[in-house]
Amino acid sequence: MAKMRKKGDLPVKTCACCGRPFVWRKKWEKVWDEVRYCSDRCRGEARKGKGATA
Repeated sequence: MAKMRKKGDLPVKTCACCGRPFVWRKKWEKVWDEVRYCSDRCRGEARKGKGATA
């Protein structure tokens, strides 16, 4: 059985889009270094903003 961790012991990052902190998730285990956004919504906003010209 896997060792249990307290939620407070998990690594934390700040979202590149909204600036909110978010914690490590099991589904990000192998790509944690590449994760930049807290949600699909923030990732979509970042893509939308990147292609727009003012």
